[in-house]
Amino acid sequence: MSLWAKWTGKWDDRAELAGDEALDRELEQTLRNFRLSMHAWSEAAYSRPRTAAAVVRHRTWRLAVGWALGCVLVAGSVGGGVYEYRHRQELARIAAAERETRQQQLAAAERAREAEAELMARIDSDVSQQVPSALEPLAQLMDGDDTQ
Repeated sequence: MSLWAKWTGKWDDRAELAGDEALDRELEQTLRNFRLSMHAWSEAAYSRPRTAAAVVRHRTWRLAVGWALGCVLVAGSVGGGVYEYRHRQELARIAAAERETRQQQLAAAERAREAEAELMARIDSDVSQQVPSALEPLAQLMDGDDTQ
């Protein structure tokens, strides 16, 4: 059976027409040479050093990674600065609120002392009578005796 008949799948018609064995061998030799040259070519293409593409790819990745790390560094620095600024603002706000509260407490304590002093003055004036209320008519009589 010929190689041509095997490839085409037509065993009967082609085998009779291409019965010449020399033609089959020549075709086989040609296909074998083609296959060997294709293998040699692909082997040469795969074993060829690819320095230019690899260097460019490596340099591109290194550049991209450098830029990415630089951007992360800048973003981290800016973020840290903003965080520190906001933290200081918050501490200042808390300190101002504490001062305000302390001032209000001091003012309330001063008002309480003034109210207490006023109450004590009123009690003192009420208590500072020379004679108790029950003995007041007697005290008036005695004041009248001195004038006579």
